[in-house]
Amino acid sequence: MKKPEFNLQPDILQDDITKLVPLQETDFDALYKVASDPLIWKQHPIKDRYKIEVFRPFFDAAINSKSAFLILDKETNEIIGNTRFYDYNPEKSSIAIGFTFIGRKYWGGLYNQSNKKLLVDYAFEHVDSVLFHIGADNIRSQKAVSKLGAVKVAEMTVTNNGVDIPHFEFELKKQ
Repeated sequence: MKKPEFNLQPDILQDDITKLVPLQETDFDALYKVASDPLIWKQHPIKDRYKIEVFRPFFDAAINSKSAFLILDKETNEIIGNTRFYDYNPEKSSIAIGFTFIGRKYWGGLYNQSNKKLLVDYAFEHVDSVLFHIGADNIRSQKAVSKLGAVKVAEMTVTNNGVDIPHFEFELKKQ
């Protein structure tokens, strides 16, 4: 049976907790309001992404990816954050999920797990492996993907603005 075409930005993915909708240019101001909290970025490799001049290229890259989502609280429609698919590799039957951030109001609950599960479940309709690239210092995100069942498979370096940043690659395989 042929798998359906992999649309990297479906119109909506949702469960009882979160709703993922395609990120739009018009979402910039509302999303930046969430992203402007410096504590969100404390463990991220790009620690000054709360500054508008640093956030703007991040947002533009998300828009240009045509695979990014606004994360919404399903009950209130409040913007929680942002996430996206990237590095789709049909030959290896893999895709990465990342560039995710969530407002502090939604930390420590089911929101991150919910949006990741929505993306993973959708991805597994099309690929056999989901990858997560997480900064070596981002313990919070490493724990979050481990809770999903992902395991560390590699260490790598990601270059951002000429700076090499150590990262870990985690993989979650389709059961």
